[in-house]
Amino acid sequence: MPTSALIRQLLLNKFTPHHRTSPLLRNLACGKRHPLYLSARPSLVASSASTEQQVARSRWEEGKAAPTNAASTDSMDESNTACRLVINSHFDSGNIEVVDSSDPSNIQLRIHEDPFCETDGRAHFQWFHYRLTGARDLDLTMNMVNAGKASFAHAWTGYNACASYDRRHWFRVSTSYDESSGVLSIQHKPEQDAVYYAYFAPYSYERHQDLIAKSTSNKQVRLEVLGETLDGHDIDLLQIGEASKGKKRVWIIARQHPGESMAEWFVEGFLDRLLDSHSALARHALQKAVFYVVPNMNPDGSWRGHLRTNAAGANLNREWAKPSLETSPEVSHVRNKMDSVGLDMLLDIHGDEELPYNFINGNEGIPCWGERLAKLQKIFVESFKKASPDFQSQHGYAIDEPNQANLNICGHAIGDRFKTLSLTLEMPFKDTIENPEPVQGWSPGRTKSFGASVLNPIVDVIPSLDG
Repeated sequence: MPTSALIRQLLLNKFTPHHRTSPLLRNLACGKRHPLYLSARPSLVASSASTEQQVARSRWEEGKAAPTNAASTDSMDESNTACRLVINSHFDSGNIEVVDSSDPSNIQLRIHEDPFCETDGRAHFQWFHYRLTGARDLDLTMNMVNAGKASFAHAWTGYNACASYDRRHWFRVSTSYDESSGVLSIQHKPEQDAVYYAYFAPYSYERHQDLIAKSTSNKQVRLEVLGETLDGHDIDLLQIGEASKGKKRVWIIARQHPGESMAEWFVEGFLDRLLDSHSALARHALQKAVFYVVPNMNPDGSWRGHLRTNAAGANLNREWAKPSLETSPEVSHVRNKMDSVGLDMLLDIHGDEELPYNFINGNEGIPCWGERLAKLQKIFVESFKKASPDFQSQHGYAIDEPNQANLNICGHAIGDRFKTLSLTLEMPFKDTIENPEPVQGWSPGRTKSFGASVLNPIVDVIPSLDG
């Protein structure tokens, strides 16, 4: 097929990311620019009312294309010099579509959807991440016009968006949600020429690579690539410590839902502490256990700017009963490795859009639940509360009735498969009510500190895993 015809078909959505095509075609189809791939979506930097922008917007309205990199407006400042706004999301984890940027006080944006998820019966969206340039000292109002149809629209209430000038320090900006119109409005007056906005502080694929490289520079760490994702990313597993008779096998996985970037910040904090040669607790932990850590279960979704799914539209945390190499190779490879080396304890790290708490979701509803698992869970919870004031057990999800747990969910499936302690840890997108921090809210720094503190309850529960 001629290249021009192929690109035309991709733009008209005649290919979908989960077709078994080459990584190049899959990424062309999803319109995501990977370092090795091209982008099929229009990339526009045009003045207001340009013909190119009008054509692109018309295509978006017809459902044929989405101008994720878009456009600008000529706003006049006091010196009568044109100020061009440029909104761009064509980068790692970027996600936004520009509907209208002609008025800085009423910029209209749209969050792009994940691929349709069969198990959930919808196309998820809530994650956004973009850069706005040219708005220094302008009063901006950015309206997410489709926020009312987001996966967790009710969670917008009480939420404040994240912003950063340097992509290192993230702070919160004034945000409001109108339930009647379904519009999320972000108000901000940038102090610099370029500012990034995101649903939560992103954890980039580049930083993931840095985390792997830093960890493997420690002689106690081995790296194994378990397999390849649909987009061709490596599924990285870090083994910390040497397996031997009597040592417990502790698994930590994170970011099954790619928009929950706090999960990988948590893992970074945990690894920093576990690999700290000056920490007596870390040395003790490595004498008693070997750790298997998957920092990012869903690198495809993370790169693409998805909220909950991988490249094929699979919600990985609903794939653990029957994972498929065709749609959820990430789960298939990780579960196979668990079966191969064994598992005595699992922590699955997540973020919750609505609840302003850190909490765990337990396994009361799995078939093998009994006194032993209840005891292990209690030891972990009580120890974690002592280790971190940011953890609590009063608020969280409703407890499943006996034998009613969804065994497609990782924590439940693995707990029942290995008859052991298996917990889902949730963190807020907003902030914790008990210890609020008004400038940053729940942030990368606090998440890393929280991740470091989880070593205490792990060490405290290890002796009881035999019982």
